[in-house]
Parts: sequence; structure tokens; C-alpha cells
Amino acid sequence: MFERILALFDKAAPTTPLPPADAKYALGALMVRTAMADQAYLFQEVEEIDRVLARMYGLKPLEAARMRAQCEKLEHQLPKTEDLTAILTETVSPEDREAVVAALWDVAYADGDRHVSELSFVSQIAEQLGISEERCEVIRQHELAHWDKNH
Repeated sequence: MFERILALFDKAAPTTPLPPADAKYALGALMVRTAMADQAYLFQEVEEIDRVLARMYGLKPLEAARMRAQCEKLEHQLPKTEDLTAILTETVSPEDREAVVAALWDVAYADGDRHVSELSFVSQIAEQLGISEERCEVIRQHELAHWDKNH
């Protein structure tokens, strides 16, 4: 009998299909992974991911939140960060990859703390995207100044 009750809950649980592994969702999944690099996934980081998705892709707040939820699922399903960066490397121009890194810095700073794990993670992603360490630092400084000014 207990198994039948559990089976009812399994049928009632909504399932979200895995989103397409395209550049938009790969970036979203990397933003989620950046936020979680310090072993915490805070509300401020979720809000920032939603803001970045809305700004970059012209989404309304609810659409951005739905997309982030799908990105969380993709992040969980693709354990290798290299798989996500490979999608971006194949589909995003070298110039636009700097916007990807800027978005990741935004998320890294969202909780107000400068966690070494998040900072090194973003630097690692930048390297995988072919952005030099020097250029990554320039982008980081720009985003930090922007963040401090607006928050």
C-alpha cells in the first residue's frame, strides 16, 4: 500500500524537460555554477542571474525566472564545466565571450562577498573561453566598479 501512495506522488510531481544545450542556457548554467562555487546559492545570486538573463535576452522577470530554473536543471545534468564552455566557444563570437565573462563577474559579486572559489571559477571559465588573464582582470575591475557604484 505504501508503494502505491508513493507512486501517486511520483505521478503528481511535475517534470521540467531539459532545456536545449544552446549558448543562452549554457551561460545561464554557468551563472548558476558560479553562484554555487562557494557552496552556497543565495537569494541575491538568484536575483542577479534573473536580472542578467532578462537584460541579455530581453525577457520579462517571470520569463527570466523560468529560464533560470531550466538553467539550474541543465547545470545539474551536465557535470563537466568544460561541456558548458564548449557550447559557448562553438557558438559565441570571441568578442561576445567578454560579455559572458562580465555576466559571470556580476553573479560572483551579487552576494556582496568576494569568495576566492567564485573568483577563481570565473577566471577558469574565461581561460576556457580563450580570454587572457589580463583581459579577464580588466573585465573584472570594470564589473566590480560598476557593481560598487550601483549597489
